[in-house]
Amino acid sequence: MTTIDIFVVVFSGLLGLVIGSFLNVVVWRLPQGRSLSRPGSACPTCGHPIRWYDNIPVASWLVLRGRCRDCGQPISARYPLVELATGLFFAGVAWWAVGSAGITVVTVLALAAFLYLAAISVALALIDLDSHTLPNKIVLPAYVVGIVLLGSASIASSDFESLIRAGIGMVAMYVAYFLMAIAYPGGMGFGDVKLAGVLGLFLAWLGWGELLVGAFAAFVLGGVFSIILLAFRRAGRKSGIPFGPWMLAGAWVGIFLGDSIFAGYLSLFGLG
Repeated sequence: MTTIDIFVVVFSGLLGLVIGSFLNVVVWRLPQGRSLSRPGSACPTCGHPIRWYDNIPVASWLVLRGRCRDCGQPISARYPLVELATGLFFAGVAWWAVGSAGITVVTVLALAAFLYLAAISVALALIDLDSHTLPNKIVLPAYVVGIVLLGSASIASSDFESLIRAGIGMVAMYVAYFLMAIAYPGGMGFGDVKLAGVLGLFLAWLGWGELLVGAFAAFVLGGVFSIILLAFRRAGRKSGIPFGPWMLAGAWVGIFLGDSIFAGYLSLFGLG
């Protein structure tokens, strides 16, 4: 990697720390229907506004030893963990995006699109785990952002095949999940259906291998997790387990590893 590539990775990681701090607000307030901007951040126990120097991602929590400066009550470790995870996630996405292609207009547009997907992946996964919902306010704008950024990248590179493929993938994933929701309404919600279209758009833009692996990986990961919960009696056969996080995790398996996994699969049958 060149110096500028490394700079982009580091900058993306730092940006992810800041975005992660905002995502904590989104995850807490959006399901409650509260404003994301007003009032400002405050201690959940005493309600005292958090000073700007106590709101620096990860660092402030460590300096304060996980406690409010005013009332001394513990502040959940989830906040710095989300910030750190988002920072590492963003850095990983940037490494993946610029590692082989370098910095071009197409790379920048694609990186912006997939960093956006990374941010909403964190928010949606946590919200679904907390409240078993996938808010339209996050999912639906992702269609517009994905189409604009990925479409612009395709036009900039004159790669209209990827744009057509993305449209097919978006519709195919949406329809597949829609049919599953109709056939098994207790196990698949329409939030999953709408999210499926977004993931199909991003995965298919990369390639058919990424789409197939990403779609299949969601069921593998979700199935393994369900088996573990059943084995340790943390859930019953009729327990509701949010599927959104596994859809998102599977999609990222497809994004990062889908091409190589699919190529390896084809080679087993002499088709690679």
